[in-house]
Amino acid sequence: MRTRLWTSVGCAALVLGCSSDGTSGGSAGASAHGGAANGGSAGASAGSGSGNAGASTGGATNGGAAQSGSANGGATNGGAAQSGSANGGAAQSGSGGSNAGGAAGGSAAGAAGTAGGSAATCTSSTAGYKLIWSDEFSGPAGTAVDGSKWTFDVGGTGWGNNELEYYTNSTNNAALDGSGNLVITAKEQDMGGKKYTSARLKTQGIKTFTYGRIEARMKISQGQGLWPAFWMLGEDIADNPWPACGEIDIMENVGKEPNIIHATLHGPGYSGGEGPTKQYMLSAPVASAFHVFAVEWEPNTIRWYVDDTLYSTKTKSDIPSSASWVYDHPFFIIMNLAVGGSWPGNPDGTTTFPQQLQVDYVRVCQK
Repeated sequence: MRTRLWTSVGCAALVLGCSSDGTSGGSAGASAHGGAANGGSAGASAGSGSGNAGASTGGATNGGAAQSGSANGGATNGGAAQSGSANGGAAQSGSGGSNAGGAAGGSAAGAAGTAGGSAATCTSSTAGYKLIWSDEFSGPAGTAVDGSKWTFDVGGTGWGNNELEYYTNSTNNAALDGSGNLVITAKEQDMGGKKYTSARLKTQGIKTFTYGRIEARMKISQGQGLWPAFWMLGEDIADNPWPACGEIDIMENVGKEPNIIHATLHGPGYSGGEGPTKQYMLSAPVASAFHVFAVEWEPNTIRWYVDDTLYSTKTKSDIPSSASWVYDHPFFIIMNLAVGGSWPGNPDGTTTFPQQLQVDYVRVCQK
């Protein structure tokens, strides 16, 4: 069993590394991040994308892919516009041709490029989910994330895990790439007494969720000492310190286990190494491609998915009989790229920097 010490910092408490999962029989690297942070401005927009993407009026709110429909599921009504795009193609493809059989008039120039956007959806095969919130990370390269959706934890306290990074809110560590991704970058850079910088984004104080499918499409970092994570904490953490507030780890990876992700719950009486956990092993390094990581969270049940493959289900029966199931209240979303710490260990001579956690989207669907 691997163990790690979680010293009380802010709202954090004692945590011990990974435990064996009684269901799977394999050792699992359970973690707990803890730590509250300042709230942000209230309010977040609903899911991006137009319900009739690809319509003749010229495309979705966030623009569109060059192909008809998007990679995330295609337009509701089909893909490219039937007629001119918002950028000014002809009113009807082929209009303007001469009666004598001259060349047909110009087609809707660029229609697919500007009108191919689609309504974002969650990728679940489970019927009945509807998108209620998302960030597709559309915007010019180098710009900051949408401040109406995300805020940051800032500092280099070690975050209860003896981590080595200093988290910033700078575009140096978290910025859009201009291709529809958020890139969280860990750099070998001195700041605040730490040797590395990175970023930790959250919806705390802005948007919380109770139940639903919470998913992100990500391409994670790789290398010894890197620790990317996508997770949630109970919104009451300031008044109900961790682990009583509850923690849902949707995806964690430690670089020394390149093919493995971890899914874990932390609550009062079953945190750290005692948290119900499960590993999922991919056939190739997780960092080699984008993957969709998700939970479907319902009263008394949480299910974990990788690329829409169910690999773990936890219910009240998975926690000690004397403990409380603390997952029936609002939670906020967190995603971060940590460097070092008691669980992943520190970077070594094989670790290269900068390292990136790329996020194509984060979406929340509910029934």
